[in-house]
Amino acid sequence: MSACPNCEWGLWTNGRYKEVLRKVKVENRYEFHEYNDIPAADGSLDDIDRPKRNTLKSAYEDNLLMVFRTCHNHIYVTGLPKQDAFFELLKLIFCKTLDEQNVGEPIEFYTRSGERANQDGQLTVQKRISKIFDKVKLRFPQIFESNDEIELEPSCLAWVVSELQPYCLLDTHVDVKGKAYEELVGSNLRGDRGEFFTPRNIMDMAVKMINPKRNEKVCDTSCGTGGFLVMAMNHVIEELKSEAESEFEKPEDKWSDHEKNIVREKIKEIAASNFYGFDINPDLVKATRMNMVMNNDGSGNIYKNDSLSTPHNWDQGFKQELADALNIQVESIKNADSIEFFDVIVTNPPFGSKIPIKNGNILEQFKLGYIWRNEQYNISGQTGWTISEKLQTSAPPEQLFIERCLQFLKPGGRLAIVLPDSILGNPGLGYIRHWLIERTKIIASVDLHVDTFQPGNGTQTSVLILQKKTQEEISHERYERRIAPYNIFMAMVEKVGHDKRGNTLFKRDKDGNEIWVPEEIDPLTDSENLEDNVDTMQPERKTRIIDDQSREVPHLFNQWKKEEGIEW
Repeated sequence: MSACPNCEWGLWTNGRYKEVLRKVKVENRYEFHEYNDIPAADGSLDDIDRPKRNTLKSAYEDNLLMVFRTCHNHIYVTGLPKQDAFFELLKLIFCKTLDEQNVGEPIEFYTRSGERANQDGQLTVQKRISKIFDKVKLRFPQIFESNDEIELEPSCLAWVVSELQPYCLLDTHVDVKGKAYEELVGSNLRGDRGEFFTPRNIMDMAVKMINPKRNEKVCDTSCGTGGFLVMAMNHVIEELKSEAESEFEKPEDKWSDHEKNIVREKIKEIAASNFYGFDINPDLVKATRMNMVMNNDGSGNIYKNDSLSTPHNWDQGFKQELADALNIQVESIKNADSIEFFDVIVTNPPFGSKIPIKNGNILEQFKLGYIWRNEQYNISGQTGWTISEKLQTSAPPEQLFIERCLQFLKPGGRLAIVLPDSILGNPGLGYIRHWLIERTKIIASVDLHVDTFQPGNGTQTSVLILQKKTQEEISHERYERRIAPYNIFMAMVEKVGHDKRGNTLFKRDKDGNEIWVPEEIDPLTDSENLEDNVDTMQPERKTRIIDDQSREVPHLFNQWKKEEGIEW
């Protein structure tokens, strides 16, 4: 820049950080001033210092994830522990989101270039953002305590705000936000309780297959980062928006602010009454609440609770809140036979031999907590599994979670659950399959590739879709001493879009070359400036196709459901 007399602006980046400098002549010398960004050719310096609502830009693909990581790392190197740094970043994300929702008022979430560069300016930014955070605490008391404060140093706060301020989180697609958020949560809050968070493509597949409706109560009994709940909520929101478009007789992008608020309030109402999540890790509970608010404007009913513990030992405060949300009497929550609350459960329970359940008080709640024997049981010489009166010394949690999920389901309710393949094929675990076949209708079994949970976990898993039988159906089949045959949807997902190192895999042609296809781009037209009615087209952009068969499964499953006469 010094060597080029006509160079005013310069930018340096390594793909993660950037530095923007402006060369300014002061008397007989040049000075270099730091700026947040380079202004647009037709823009002004004020546009990059204090963005307006119409100048905010949506994030795309991995762009938002990179911004989140960069901000988190910048906070982390200031000396905060990794987990604390994560929650400090989330405070600012909430401030940013709330500021964007304050339609009709100017943007307050910003840092001017001059403020970022000096101590007095940094303190000004701190006061400005603290005022927004005070509103956040009032808006989300279920997430933030009244005495919570932003703990970042003013210089760090000003820098992070400058990185986040150009983006519009409200308009960024939920998949982009969800991926960025959940990957950040996973890298910071993963514990040692068998927590291997489900890839987004598998969550999307399971939710589309289980097809939750807007009037159904949905739960994740081990919610982790909240990915399943966010996916399910977004699935319901799409149904709600489709109905609203018909009612308003215009597409979503033509809605007025009043119509948008009507839909937003309905979303909050549905989240408050129909979405539930439990997890034993309090940090993940908080992260899930934040995820629900960030991605669909409703925190739902997310509680810290050990889903496998006996209901009469549940924390009284939790039981009261759950009873209030479900509109039932708290005294009715007594034992495992009194918790049939939900229409749909979609979950990935913690699994592994390193975290066995050994507590007898927990094991005795479950038929699968007892020892089963495979022996002759009638005069015809047939063999089968029978339960004994002796408890197992220990049981893997995923086995007990199957039964707990069914205890939580209403008769006729649906369950989508990720399970290790040993449960579906190990001869020694045949009693679990015997118990399942007796109490549920197995709707679908989707075998996942061994790399699905890589990098980190190479367990071979499947997604099982089950429907809980009514007691009348079970009694009738016992009386008939037979189960009427029925069809089961089965699929094998041999490609999940990434390899065992986590690298994205793309579709290739027969010669091994990656396949590139045109992106869908709407032509840019401006009737006032075009001559002879000729449209101005953007240059054709192309993108690669992720090699992921899980995306095809829901469509095939829906076709199969129609053929089988399954209405949900």
